[in-house]
Amino acid sequence: MWTLSNLLTPYRGLPREIYVIFVSRVVNSIGAFVMPLMTLILTQNIGLSTEMTGFYLGLAGFIGIPASILGGKLADGFGRKRTILVFSGLSILLYVIAGNMQPSITLVYVMICARAAMTTTGPAQNSMIADLTTPENRNAAFSLSYMGWNLGFAIGPVMGGLLYHYNLSWVFLGDAFSAFLALLLIFFFVKESIHSTQDEVGTERAMERREQGSIVQVLMKRPLLICFALIVFGYEFTYSQWSFMLPMQAMELFPGRGAQYYGLVAGFNGLVVILFTPVVTKLAEKLTHIRCAVIGGVLYAVGFGMLGVLNSLPFIFVWAFTFTIGEIILAISINPFVANHTPASHRGRVNAMVSMITGLGATLGPLGMGQLLGYLSIDISWILLGGLTVIFTALMIVLEHYERTSARVCAGADLISDAK
Repeated sequence: MWTLSNLLTPYRGLPREIYVIFVSRVVNSIGAFVMPLMTLILTQNIGLSTEMTGFYLGLAGFIGIPASILGGKLADGFGRKRTILVFSGLSILLYVIAGNMQPSITLVYVMICARAAMTTTGPAQNSMIADLTTPENRNAAFSLSYMGWNLGFAIGPVMGGLLYHYNLSWVFLGDAFSAFLALLLIFFFVKESIHSTQDEVGTERAMERREQGSIVQVLMKRPLLICFALIVFGYEFTYSQWSFMLPMQAMELFPGRGAQYYGLVAGFNGLVVILFTPVVTKLAEKLTHIRCAVIGGVLYAVGFGMLGVLNSLPFIFVWAFTFTIGEIILAISINPFVANHTPASHRGRVNAMVSMITGLGATLGPLGMGQLLGYLSIDISWILLGGLTVIFTALMIVLEHYERTSARVCAGADLISDAK
């Protein structure tokens, strides 16, 4: 029988810096007001149409592509911590500027630039966690970081929804303040970790050994990693509707209270993550990362697809619970999979390339569905998304079979080599 102590066991004995990163993410996400409300800000405050809102959200995602590539290059050269400090600081400054502006198209561009600056830090953050851990405790470290973000996110959107109704400027300034406090924790208590990439690793971590050559040469040796990222692209396309179609559906179903209900669902999402991440982590500890990704895809297909079939308020919470469990299992498997298949010398750049591929799904999601909503209802669109996710889940099953077959071939080759 599991106890709370057993569920928390994987999180014990991690490097001190991992706990600091956890606290930093809690603080940052408590004030993460802008991104969950971006669709409402564009439509309700600035007055953009559904199609134009999808366009600008897509534009923000596309700008994130070069930002992520730049962040990966800087993480491997300039340093993990320095990259985080510089670009998080830039994002904070831009949110302060946004908090002193009136709603306009100019405000949209400032928001996009702030998001791009924060995106630049992503490869450095993931690389830092990988630097500080080994395959044995890496799942727990990424799980804890993810849980930290959602611990604050259980509170942030609810507060953001309330601030949104009183004063839009408070949304931006509150986000900037929490991000500044989080950045201070990294500045004072987390050391630069890039030097650890020089450490030698054993044969059991052969995929993490330093390599010479370009990022393209490294990725060409790892087709499994590229295929994995392309399938996760499909998952991200569906998940992006969490912040695009769902708030629109809430405003349509519950006039006058849509923003508040959406904030409550977002807070519920964070609460489920807090309560169930340790449980899911424990249940998944004997599963491969790809098997976890298959299960996550199934839960996404059901959770998002059913929003087009049964969408009264109680059922919205049911489906939110379903796709949140899928979100958890994907969150605790994707980053460790990438880290375990990436040479330490290229962690920043590989993280950037994988994030670029998967992030493109999140980018094209609002853009594509924004156009589709001009012809189809939200309900039909959810059903189509559910079917699309089933297809990508099937592809992940094929990839799982390929991984098992490749592992058996490699094991056989090793036995023949040992016999000789």
